[in-house]
Amino acid sequence: MPLPRTDYSIKIKHTFRSGLLLGLGCFSGFFSPTVLAQSISYSQAEQSLLTSSYSTQANQALQQSAELQAQAIKGLGLPRVDLNVRAYAFHNELDIPLGALKNNLEQTLSNGINNKIDESLPSDLADPLNSLQQPIRDGVELIPDSSQVVLDDQVIRPTVSVMMPLYTGGLTSSAKEIANIQAKRSAISSEQQQDVQRFELIQAYFNAQLQKKLVESSRFNLNAMQQHYANALKMEQQGFISKGQRMQFEVAKNNALRTFQNTEANLRSSLFKLNNLMQSSQITDLTTPLFINQQHNQNITALLKSYQDQSSLVRKMQLDSQLAGANVKAQSAAKKPNVFAFGEYSLDDKQNWIVGVAARYNLFSGIDKNKSVQAAELQRYASELMTERTKQEIESLIYSSFNEVTSAQQSHLLLQQNLKAAQENLRIQQLSFKEDMGTATQVIDAQNALNGLQSEMALNAYKYVMSLATLLQSHGSIDQFQSYINQSHTDYIR
Repeated sequence: MPLPRTDYSIKIKHTFRSGLLLGLGCFSGFFSPTVLAQSISYSQAEQSLLTSSYSTQANQALQQSAELQAQAIKGLGLPRVDLNVRAYAFHNELDIPLGALKNNLEQTLSNGINNKIDESLPSDLADPLNSLQQPIRDGVELIPDSSQVVLDDQVIRPTVSVMMPLYTGGLTSSAKEIANIQAKRSAISSEQQQDVQRFELIQAYFNAQLQKKLVESSRFNLNAMQQHYANALKMEQQGFISKGQRMQFEVAKNNALRTFQNTEANLRSSLFKLNNLMQSSQITDLTTPLFINQQHNQNITALLKSYQDQSSLVRKMQLDSQLAGANVKAQSAAKKPNVFAFGEYSLDDKQNWIVGVAARYNLFSGIDKNKSVQAAELQRYASELMTERTKQEIESLIYSSFNEVTSAQQSHLLLQQNLKAAQENLRIQQLSFKEDMGTATQVIDAQNALNGLQSEMALNAYKYVMSLATLLQSHGSIDQFQSYINQSHTDYIR
Protein backbone atom coordinates (compact mmCIF):
# COMPACT_ATOMS: atom_id res chain seq x y z
CA MET A 1 0.00 0.00 0.00
CA PRO A 2 1.21 3.56 -0.65
CA LEU A 3 2.77 5.19 2.41
CA PRO A 4 1.05 8.22 3.96
CA ARG A 5 1.95 11.61 2.54
CA THR A 6 4.01 12.38 5.66
CA ASP A 7 6.33 9.46 4.81
CA TYR A 8 7.23 10.93 1.43
CA SER A 9 9.30 14.03 1.54
CA ILE A 10 9.54 13.64 -2.22
CA LYS A 11 5.91 14.76 -2.33
CA ILE A 12 6.87 18.38 -2.36
CA LYS A 13 4.51 20.98 -1.01
CA HIS A 14 4.58 22.97 -4.21
CA THR A 15 2.37 21.48 -6.91
CA PHE A 16 3.65 20.90 -10.42
CA ARG A 17 1.31 23.47 -11.91
CA SER A 18 2.51 26.25 -9.64
CA GLY A 19 6.10 25.14 -10.20
CA LEU A 20 5.74 25.48 -13.95
CA LEU A 21 4.92 29.16 -13.53
CA LEU A 22 8.44 29.64 -12.27
CA GLY A 23 10.27 26.81 -13.98
CA LEU A 24 8.91 27.11 -17.50
CA GLY A 25 9.12 30.84 -17.98
CA CYS A 26 11.32 30.46 -21.03
CA PHE A 27 9.09 27.69 -22.42
CA SER A 28 6.91 30.27 -24.17
CA GLY A 29 8.50 29.48 -27.51
CA PHE A 30 6.91 26.05 -27.33
CA PHE A 31 3.69 26.75 -25.43
CA SER A 32 2.00 29.99 -26.40
CA PRO A 33 0.63 32.01 -23.45
CA THR A 34 -2.78 31.95 -25.12
CA VAL A 35 -2.81 28.12 -25.29
CA LEU A 36 -4.44 26.35 -22.36
CA ALA A 37 -2.39 23.61 -20.69
CA GLN A 38 -3.64 20.10 -21.33
CA SER A 39 -3.74 17.32 -18.74
CA ILE A 40 -3.37 13.77 -19.97
CA SER A 41 -3.05 10.36 -18.37
CA TYR A 42 -0.93 7.57 -19.72
CA SER A 43 -4.04 5.66 -20.77
CA GLN A 44 -5.35 8.63 -22.74
CA ALA A 45 -1.95 9.21 -24.33
CA GLU A 46 -1.66 5.57 -25.43
CA GLN A 47 -5.14 5.53 -26.94
CA SER A 48 -4.48 8.75 -28.83
CA LEU A 49 -1.09 7.61 -30.09
CA LEU A 50 -2.28 4.22 -31.32
CA THR A 51 -5.19 5.69 -33.26
CA SER A 52 -3.79 8.85 -34.83
CA SER A 53 0.00 8.62 -35.11
CA TYR A 54 1.73 8.66 -38.48
CA SER A 55 3.22 5.21 -37.85
CA THR A 56 -0.18 3.71 -37.09
CA GLN A 57 -1.75 5.15 -40.21
CA ALA A 58 1.18 4.02 -42.36
CA ASN A 59 1.06 0.46 -41.02
CA GLN A 60 -2.70 0.29 -41.45
CA ALA A 61 -2.27 1.26 -45.08
CA LEU A 62 0.45 -1.37 -45.58
CA GLN A 63 -1.64 -4.03 -43.90
CA GLN A 64 -4.67 -3.25 -46.05
CA SER A 65 -2.43 -3.30 -49.12
CA ALA A 66 -1.12 -6.78 -48.28
CA GLU A 67 -4.63 -8.09 -47.60
CA LEU A 68 -5.91 -6.70 -50.89
CA GLN A 69 -2.96 -8.23 -52.72
CA ALA A 70 -3.77 -11.65 -51.24
CA GLN A 71 -7.41 -11.25 -52.25
CA ALA A 72 -6.41 -10.08 -55.73
CA ILE A 73 -4.69 -13.34 -56.66
CA LYS A 74 -7.29 -15.72 -55.22
CA GLY A 75 -8.50 -16.36 -58.79
CA LEU A 76 -5.03 -17.20 -60.04
CA GLY A 77 -5.32 -20.41 -62.12
CA LEU A 78 -8.80 -19.68 -63.49
CA PRO A 79 -9.27 -19.14 -67.25
CA ARG A 80 -8.10 -15.82 -68.56
CA VAL A 81 -10.49 -14.22 -71.04
CA ASP A 82 -9.37 -11.27 -73.18
CA LEU A 83 -11.19 -9.12 -75.69
CA ASN A 84 -8.71 -8.25 -78.42
CA VAL A 85 -9.10 -5.71 -81.21
CA ARG A 86 -6.40 -5.62 -83.85
CA ALA A 87 -6.39 -2.71 -86.28
CA TYR A 88 -3.59 -2.86 -88.78
CA ALA A 89 -2.63 -1.99 -92.33
CA PHE A 90 -0.22 -4.08 -94.36
CA HIS A 91 1.76 -3.87 -97.59
CA ASN A 92 3.24 -7.02 -99.09
CA GLU A 93 5.18 -7.57 -102.33
CA LEU A 94 5.45 -11.09 -103.74
CA ASP A 95 7.53 -12.39 -106.67
CA ILE A 96 5.59 -15.31 -108.20
CA PRO A 97 7.67 -17.60 -110.56
CA LEU A 98 5.71 -18.53 -113.75
CA GLY A 99 8.25 -20.78 -115.56
CA ALA A 100 6.71 -24.01 -114.40
CA LEU A 101 3.25 -22.70 -115.20
CA LYS A 102 4.34 -21.84 -118.78
CA ASN A 103 5.81 -25.28 -119.35
CA ASN A 104 2.74 -26.99 -118.01
CA LEU A 105 0.46 -24.80 -120.09
CA GLU A 106 2.43 -25.43 -123.31
CA GLN A 107 2.58 -29.14 -122.68
CA THR A 108 -1.11 -29.33 -121.91
CA LEU A 109 -2.17 -27.41 -125.05
CA SER A 110 0.14 -29.39 -127.29
CA ASN A 111 -1.02 -32.70 -125.89
CA GLY A 112 -4.64 -31.66 -126.22
CA ILE A 113 -4.31 -30.71 -129.88
CA ASN A 114 -2.35 -33.83 -130.74
CA ASN A 115 -4.95 -36.02 -129.15
CA LYS A 116 -7.75 -34.38 -131.06
CA ILE A 117 -5.89 -34.63 -134.39
CA ASP A 118 -5.09 -38.29 -133.86
CA GLU A 119 -8.70 -39.09 -133.01
CA SER A 120 -10.48 -37.22 -135.84
CA LEU A 121 -8.12 -37.07 -138.86
CA PRO A 122 -6.29 -39.62 -140.98
CA SER A 123 -2.52 -39.72 -140.66
CA ASP A 124 -1.86 -38.13 -144.07
CA LEU A 125 -3.73 -34.99 -142.97
CA ALA A 126 -2.41 -34.92 -139.34
CA ASP A 127 1.20 -34.15 -140.17
CA PRO A 128 0.50 -30.72 -141.66
CA LEU A 129 -1.55 -29.79 -138.63
CA ASN A 130 1.32 -30.59 -136.27
CA SER A 131 2.80 -27.28 -137.33
CA LEU A 132 0.20 -25.59 -135.05
CA GLN A 133 2.37 -26.39 -132.01
CA GLN A 134 4.79 -23.61 -132.93
CA PRO A 135 2.17 -20.81 -132.58
CA ILE A 136 1.15 -22.32 -129.26
CA ARG A 137 4.76 -22.26 -128.08
CA ASP A 138 5.18 -18.71 -129.28
CA GLY A 139 1.99 -17.62 -127.48
CA VAL A 140 3.06 -19.23 -124.22
CA GLU A 141 6.43 -17.49 -124.43
CA LEU A 142 4.58 -14.18 -124.23
CA ILE A 143 3.89 -14.99 -120.58
CA PRO A 144 6.74 -13.68 -118.37
CA ASP A 145 8.86 -16.06 -116.34
CA SER A 146 7.83 -14.29 -113.08
CA SER A 147 5.33 -11.73 -111.85
CA GLN A 148 5.39 -9.29 -108.90
CA VAL A 149 2.15 -9.02 -106.86
CA VAL A 150 1.56 -6.11 -104.47
CA LEU A 151 -0.99 -6.57 -101.65
CA ASP A 152 -2.26 -3.55 -99.68
CA ASP A 153 -5.07 -3.73 -97.14
CA GLN A 154 -6.39 -2.26 -93.85
CA VAL A 155 -8.00 -4.63 -91.34
CA ILE A 156 -9.91 -4.27 -88.04
CA ARG A 157 -10.29 -7.68 -86.46
CA PRO A 158 -11.98 -8.15 -83.02
CA THR A 159 -11.48 -11.49 -81.27
CA VAL A 160 -12.13 -13.16 -77.92
CA SER A 161 -9.28 -15.28 -76.59
CA VAL A 162 -9.23 -17.72 -73.66
CA MET A 163 -6.22 -19.22 -71.95
CA MET A 164 -6.33 -21.55 -68.95
CA PRO A 165 -3.32 -23.04 -67.18
CA LEU A 166 -3.64 -26.79 -66.77
CA TYR A 167 -0.30 -27.46 -65.06
CA THR A 168 2.24 -24.96 -63.74
CA GLY A 169 4.41 -27.22 -61.59
CA GLY A 170 3.13 -25.61 -58.38
CA LEU A 171 3.88 -22.02 -59.33
CA THR A 172 0.24 -20.92 -58.94
CA SER A 173 -0.19 -22.42 -55.48
CA SER A 174 3.19 -21.00 -54.39
CA ALA A 175 2.17 -17.50 -55.49
CA LYS A 176 -1.06 -17.73 -53.47
CA GLU A 177 0.81 -19.06 -50.44
CA ILE A 178 3.35 -16.23 -50.60
CA ALA A 179 0.60 -13.60 -50.82
CA ASN A 180 -1.24 -15.09 -47.82
CA ILE A 181 1.94 -15.24 -45.74
CA GLN A 182 2.76 -11.64 -46.60
CA ALA A 183 -0.74 -10.58 -45.50
CA LYS A 184 -0.27 -12.33 -42.14
CA ARG A 185 3.20 -10.85 -41.83
CA SER A 186 1.87 -7.35 -42.47
CA ALA A 187 -0.73 -7.79 -39.72
CA ILE A 188 1.99 -8.85 -37.28
CA SER A 189 4.14 -5.91 -38.40
CA SER A 190 1.28 -3.57 -37.47
CA GLU A 191 1.03 -5.25 -34.08
CA GLN A 192 4.80 -4.99 -33.63
CA GLN A 193 4.75 -1.31 -34.55
CA GLN A 194 2.06 -0.66 -31.98
CA ASP A 195 4.23 -2.34 -29.33
CA VAL A 196 7.15 -0.14 -30.37
CA GLN A 197 4.95 2.95 -30.08
CA ARG A 198 3.80 1.87 -26.62
CA PHE A 199 7.41 1.52 -25.51
CA GLU A 200 8.33 4.92 -26.96
CA LEU A 201 5.36 6.49 -25.20
CA ILE A 202 6.23 4.87 -21.86
CA GLN A 203 9.77 6.18 -22.18
CA ALA A 204 8.68 9.71 -23.15
CA TYR A 205 5.77 9.99 -20.71
CA PHE A 206 7.51 8.70 -17.60
CA ASN A 207 10.78 10.43 -18.46
CA ALA A 208 8.81 13.69 -18.35
CA GLN A 209 7.41 12.60 -14.98
CA LEU A 210 10.95 11.85 -13.80
CA GLN A 211 12.20 15.25 -14.90
CA LYS A 212 9.22 16.84 -13.16
CA LYS A 213 10.16 15.11 -9.88
CA LEU A 214 13.78 16.13 -10.29
CA VAL A 215 12.68 19.74 -10.82
CA GLU A 216 10.51 19.58 -7.71
CA SER A 217 13.33 18.03 -5.70
CA SER A 218 15.90 20.56 -6.91
CA ARG A 219 13.45 23.40 -6.28
CA PHE A 220 12.84 22.15 -2.75
CA ASN A 221 16.60 21.93 -2.22
CA LEU A 222 17.11 25.43 -3.65
CA ASN A 223 14.45 26.89 -1.36
CA ALA A 224 16.04 25.13 1.61
CA MET A 225 19.52 26.38 0.69
CA GLN A 226 18.20 29.91 0.23
CA GLN A 227 16.65 29.69 3.68
CA HIS A 228 19.91 28.36 5.14
CA TYR A 229 21.80 31.19 3.46
CA ALA A 230 19.38 33.81 4.80
CA ASN A 231 19.76 32.41 8.32
CA ALA A 232 23.51 32.33 7.91
CA LEU A 233 23.54 36.03 6.96
CA LYS A 234 21.63 36.90 10.10
CA MET A 235 23.89 34.78 12.26
CA GLU A 236 26.98 36.39 10.67
CA GLN A 237 25.58 39.85 11.35
CA GLN A 238 24.99 38.84 14.95
CA GLY A 239 28.48 37.44 15.27
CA PHE A 240 27.48 33.82 15.83
CA ILE A 241 29.30 32.50 12.73
CA SER A 242 32.25 33.62 10.66
CA LYS A 243 32.23 34.97 7.12
CA GLY A 244 33.80 31.72 5.89
CA GLN A 245 30.92 29.69 7.31
CA ARG A 246 28.40 32.03 5.71
CA MET A 247 30.18 31.71 2.34
CA GLN A 248 29.87 27.92 2.54
CA PHE A 249 26.10 28.37 2.55
CA GLU A 250 26.37 30.79 -0.38
CA VAL A 251 28.33 28.26 -2.46
CA ALA A 252 25.78 25.55 -1.60
CA LYS A 253 22.94 27.89 -2.60
CA ASN A 254 24.57 28.66 -5.96
CA ASN A 255 25.13 24.95 -6.64
CA ALA A 256 21.49 24.27 -5.85
CA LEU A 257 20.44 27.03 -8.26
CA ARG A 258 22.61 25.57 -11.00
CA THR A 259 21.13 22.11 -10.47
CA PHE A 260 17.63 23.58 -10.55
CA GLN A 261 18.30 25.33 -13.85
CA ASN A 262 19.67 22.13 -15.40
CA THR A 263 16.67 20.08 -14.32
CA GLU A 264 14.34 22.74 -15.71
CA ALA A 265 16.05 22.50 -19.09
CA ASN A 266 15.74 18.71 -19.04
CA LEU A 267 12.04 19.01 -18.21
CA ARG A 268 11.43 21.33 -21.13
CA SER A 269 13.20 18.91 -23.47
CA SER A 270 11.25 15.91 -22.20
CA LEU A 271 7.91 17.74 -22.52
CA PHE A 272 8.78 18.82 -26.04
CA LYS A 273 9.63 15.22 -26.99
CA LEU A 274 6.36 13.95 -25.53
CA ASN A 275 4.32 16.62 -27.31
CA ASN A 276 6.13 15.94 -30.56
CA LEU A 277 5.36 12.24 -30.23
CA MET A 278 1.71 13.01 -29.50
CA GLN A 279 1.50 15.57 -32.34
CA SER A 280 0.51 18.22 -29.82
CA SER A 281 1.90 21.39 -28.28
CA GLN A 282 -0.33 21.77 -25.22
CA ILE A 283 0.54 18.85 -22.92
CA THR A 284 2.07 20.12 -19.70
CA ASP A 285 0.28 18.23 -16.92
CA LEU A 286 0.76 14.46 -16.66
CA THR A 287 -1.71 12.80 -14.32
CA THR A 288 -0.20 9.30 -14.14
CA PRO A 289 2.69 9.34 -11.66
CA LEU A 290 5.78 7.20 -11.49
CA PHE A 291 5.01 3.96 -9.67
CA ILE A 292 6.47 0.78 -8.27
CA ASN A 293 4.53 -2.45 -7.77
CA GLN A 294 5.55 -3.91 -4.45
CA GLN A 295 4.79 -7.47 -5.46
CA HIS A 296 5.68 -9.62 -8.46
CA ASN A 297 2.92 -11.09 -10.56
CA GLN A 298 5.32 -12.60 -13.10
CA ASN A 299 7.13 -15.90 -13.03
CA ILE A 300 10.41 -16.01 -14.89
CA THR A 301 9.97 -19.65 -15.88
CA ALA A 302 6.48 -19.02 -17.27
CA LEU A 303 7.72 -15.94 -19.15
CA LEU A 304 10.53 -17.88 -20.81
CA LYS A 305 8.12 -20.63 -21.87
CA SER A 306 5.33 -18.44 -23.23
CA TYR A 307 7.16 -15.63 -25.03
CA GLN A 308 7.37 -17.51 -28.36
CA ASP A 309 3.58 -17.43 -28.69
CA GLN A 310 3.35 -13.83 -27.48
CA SER A 311 6.29 -12.05 -29.12
CA SER A 312 5.35 -10.36 -32.37
CA LEU A 313 9.02 -10.34 -33.38
CA VAL A 314 9.35 -14.12 -33.05
CA ARG A 315 6.07 -14.77 -34.87
CA LYS A 316 7.13 -12.40 -37.64
CA MET A 317 10.46 -14.17 -38.07
CA GLN A 318 8.71 -17.54 -38.14
CA LEU A 319 6.56 -16.23 -40.99
CA ASP A 320 9.74 -15.09 -42.72
CA SER A 321 10.93 -18.71 -42.58
CA GLN A 322 7.60 -19.86 -44.06
CA LEU A 323 7.96 -17.21 -46.75
CA ALA A 324 11.43 -18.50 -47.58
CA GLY A 325 10.01 -22.03 -47.78
CA ALA A 326 7.31 -20.88 -50.22
CA ASN A 327 10.03 -19.26 -52.31
CA VAL A 328 11.81 -22.62 -52.52
CA LYS A 329 8.62 -24.14 -53.93
CA ALA A 330 8.31 -21.30 -56.45
CA GLN A 331 11.90 -21.72 -57.63
CA SER A 332 11.39 -25.47 -57.97
CA ALA A 333 8.20 -24.90 -59.97
CA ALA A 334 10.13 -22.76 -62.44
CA LYS A 335 12.05 -25.90 -63.49
CA LYS A 336 8.90 -27.77 -64.54
CA PRO A 337 6.93 -27.53 -67.78
CA ASN A 338 3.74 -25.51 -68.21
CA VAL A 339 0.65 -26.87 -69.89
CA PHE A 340 -2.24 -24.62 -70.86
CA ALA A 341 -5.35 -24.66 -73.02
CA PHE A 342 -6.11 -21.82 -75.37
CA GLY A 343 -8.77 -20.68 -77.79
CA GLU A 344 -9.65 -17.66 -79.91
CA TYR A 345 -12.85 -16.71 -81.72
CA SER A 346 -13.11 -13.97 -84.34
CA LEU A 347 -16.00 -11.55 -83.94
CA ASP A 348 -15.95 -10.33 -87.53
CA ASP A 349 -18.10 -11.68 -90.36
CA LYS A 350 -15.64 -14.51 -91.04
CA GLN A 351 -16.10 -15.98 -87.51
CA ASN A 352 -12.80 -17.82 -87.57
CA TRP A 353 -11.85 -19.79 -84.42
CA ILE A 354 -9.06 -21.88 -83.03
CA VAL A 355 -8.75 -24.10 -79.92
CA GLY A 356 -5.90 -26.23 -78.66
CA VAL A 357 -3.57 -27.32 -75.90
CA ALA A 358 0.03 -26.19 -75.63
CA ALA A 359 2.97 -27.24 -73.50
CA ARG A 360 6.06 -25.19 -72.81
CA TYR A 361 9.33 -26.33 -71.31
CA ASN A 362 12.26 -24.00 -71.08
CA LEU A 363 15.50 -25.53 -72.29
CA PHE A 364 17.77 -22.55 -71.80
CA SER A 365 17.22 -19.02 -70.47
CA GLY A 366 20.65 -18.06 -69.17
CA ILE A 367 19.52 -18.67 -65.56
CA ASP A 368 20.74 -21.72 -63.67
CA LYS A 369 17.49 -22.88 -62.07
CA ASN A 370 19.21 -25.48 -59.90
CA LYS A 371 21.34 -22.80 -58.30
CA SER A 372 18.28 -20.62 -57.84
CA VAL A 373 16.64 -23.44 -55.88
CA GLN A 374 19.80 -23.93 -53.79
CA ALA A 375 19.95 -20.19 -53.06
CA ALA A 376 16.30 -20.21 -51.90
CA GLU A 377 16.96 -23.19 -49.63
CA LEU A 378 19.95 -21.42 -48.07
CA GLN A 379 17.79 -18.35 -47.45
CA ARG A 380 15.25 -20.50 -45.65
CA TYR A 381 18.00 -22.13 -43.59
CA ALA A 382 19.48 -18.74 -42.68
CA SER A 383 16.04 -17.44 -41.70
CA GLU A 384 15.51 -20.37 -39.36
CA LEU A 385 18.93 -19.83 -37.77
CA MET A 386 18.28 -16.11 -37.30
CA THR A 387 14.97 -16.93 -35.63
CA GLU A 388 16.74 -19.19 -33.14
CA ARG A 389 19.38 -16.52 -32.50
CA THR A 390 16.69 -13.92 -31.90
CA LYS A 391 15.06 -16.26 -29.37
CA GLN A 392 18.35 -16.44 -27.49
CA GLU A 393 18.60 -12.65 -27.35
CA ILE A 394 14.99 -12.30 -26.22
CA GLU A 395 15.48 -14.86 -23.46
CA SER A 396 18.54 -12.98 -22.20
CA LEU A 397 16.62 -9.70 -22.30
CA ILE A 398 13.65 -11.19 -20.44
CA TYR A 399 15.91 -12.61 -17.76
CA SER A 400 17.93 -9.40 -17.25
CA SER A 401 14.80 -7.19 -17.29
CA PHE A 402 13.13 -9.44 -14.74
CA ASN A 403 16.14 -9.07 -12.43
CA GLU A 404 16.16 -5.30 -12.91
CA VAL A 405 12.48 -5.13 -11.98
CA THR A 406 13.18 -7.13 -8.81
CA SER A 407 16.22 -5.00 -7.99
CA ALA A 408 14.21 -1.77 -8.34
CA GLN A 409 11.52 -3.10 -6.01
CA GLN A 410 14.11 -4.04 -3.38
CA SER A 411 15.87 -0.68 -3.73
CA HIS A 412 12.57 1.13 -3.24
CA LEU A 413 12.06 -0.47 0.19
CA LEU A 414 15.57 0.52 1.28
CA LEU A 415 15.19 4.06 -0.07
CA GLN A 416 12.01 4.53 1.95
CA GLN A 417 13.90 3.62 5.13
CA ASN A 418 16.85 5.85 4.20
CA LEU A 419 14.52 8.75 3.46
CA LYS A 420 13.13 8.72 6.99
CA ALA A 421 16.65 8.58 8.42
CA ALA A 422 17.80 11.47 6.17
CA GLN A 423 14.87 13.63 7.27
CA GLU A 424 15.68 13.01 10.92
CA ASN A 425 19.39 13.62 10.35
CA LEU A 426 18.69 16.99 8.71
CA ARG A 427 16.51 18.02 11.64
CA ILE A 428 19.26 17.08 14.09
CA GLN A 429 22.00 18.90 12.15
CA GLN A 430 19.91 22.06 11.93
CA LEU A 431 19.35 22.06 15.70
CA SER A 432 23.04 21.36 16.32
CA PHE A 433 24.08 24.25 14.11
CA LYS A 434 21.72 26.63 15.85
CA GLU A 435 23.15 25.56 19.20
CA ASP A 436 26.67 26.07 17.83
CA MET A 437 27.34 22.36 18.23
CA GLY A 438 27.52 21.60 14.51
CA THR A 439 29.08 23.06 11.41
CA ALA A 440 27.61 24.54 8.24
CA THR A 441 29.13 21.69 6.25
CA GLN A 442 27.17 19.16 8.28
CA VAL A 443 23.90 20.96 7.58
CA ILE A 444 24.66 21.27 3.87
CA ASP A 445 25.65 17.62 3.65
CA ALA A 446 22.47 16.57 5.41
CA GLN A 447 20.36 18.68 3.09
CA ASN A 448 22.14 17.34 0.00
CA ALA A 449 21.75 13.78 1.27
CA LEU A 450 18.01 14.27 1.67
CA ASN A 451 17.72 15.86 -1.76
CA GLY A 452 19.78 13.06 -3.28
CA LEU A 453 17.49 10.43 -1.78
CA GLN A 454 14.42 12.21 -3.11
CA SER A 455 15.91 12.26 -6.58
CA GLU A 456 17.11 8.67 -6.26
CA MET A 457 13.61 7.48 -5.39
CA ALA A 458 12.28 9.07 -8.57
CA LEU A 459 15.16 7.63 -10.62
CA ASN A 460 14.59 4.19 -9.14
CA ALA A 461 10.88 4.39 -9.95
CA TYR A 462 11.73 5.35 -13.54
CA LYS A 463 14.18 2.43 -13.70
CA TYR A 464 11.40 0.14 -12.52
CA VAL A 465 8.93 1.45 -15.09
CA MET A 466 11.37 1.08 -17.99
CA SER A 467 12.57 -2.36 -16.83
CA LEU A 468 8.95 -3.46 -16.61
CA ALA A 469 8.24 -2.05 -20.08
CA THR A 470 11.32 -3.82 -21.50
CA LEU A 471 10.27 -7.08 -19.87
CA LEU A 472 6.73 -6.86 -21.23
CA GLN A 473 7.84 -5.84 -24.72
CA SER A 474 10.38 -8.67 -24.90
CA HIS A 475 7.69 -11.11 -23.82
CA GLY A 476 5.20 -9.64 -26.28
CA SER A 477 2.67 -8.43 -23.70
CA ILE A 478 3.43 -4.72 -23.44
CA ASP A 479 -0.25 -4.07 -24.19
CA GLN A 480 -0.85 -5.15 -20.56
CA PHE A 481 1.33 -2.35 -19.17
CA GLN A 482 -1.66 -0.26 -18.12
CA SER A 483 -2.85 -3.01 -15.79
CA TYR A 484 0.32 -2.62 -13.71
CA ILE A 485 -0.37 1.06 -13.05
CA ASN A 486 -3.55 0.37 -11.10
CA GLN A 487 -2.51 -2.79 -9.28
CA SER A 488 -2.96 -3.08 -5.54
CA HIS A 489 0.16 -2.79 -3.39
CA THR A 490 1.56 -0.06 -5.63
CA ASP A 491 3.57 2.95 -4.44
CA TYR A 492 3.12 6.17 -6.42
CA ILE A 493 5.82 8.82 -6.51
CA ARG A 494 3.63 11.91 -6.46
